[in-house]
Amino acid sequence: MDTRKSFLGTGWAFPVAFDWAESRANVASEIRDIEQSLTILLGTRPGERVMRPDYGCGLEDMLFEPFNDALITYIKDLIGNAILYYEPRVELLHIDISTDPAMFWEGRVLIRLDLLVRSTNSRLNYVYDYYKREATIQPNI
Repeated sequence: MDTRKSFLGTGWAFPVAFDWAESRANVASEIRDIEQSLTILLGTRPGERVMRPDYGCGLEDMLFEPFNDALITYIKDLIGNAILYYEPRVELLHIDISTDPAMFWEGRVLIRLDLLVRSTNSRLNYVYDYYKREATIQPNI
């Protein structure tokens, strides 16, 4: 497929990588581009982007909050607003936040989004694995 003519969008692949043999940046198109865009949107704090200080979702701020129904509702609202304003290619149909105690005690929450891709009228299921890993000490080289 010629990615330059993708009607769902083509953008730099995430994480950013380069194809040195072709002398170009790797790109993502179609549904993969939307999925990568959602990953970036949900993983960005408002204020991180210099030219778009309001871009992002702010899930990082919820890390140490008590996990209850009020927090789940607030997270759903954050995600819904972020997708509404910053990902016009999809319509959010449903958000399901996993409340499995085993995963929660590992510091992990699965966020499942049911989306409708507007231009193709097709459904997309996207799972965002929201967790924090422990910090590791990097050796001084």
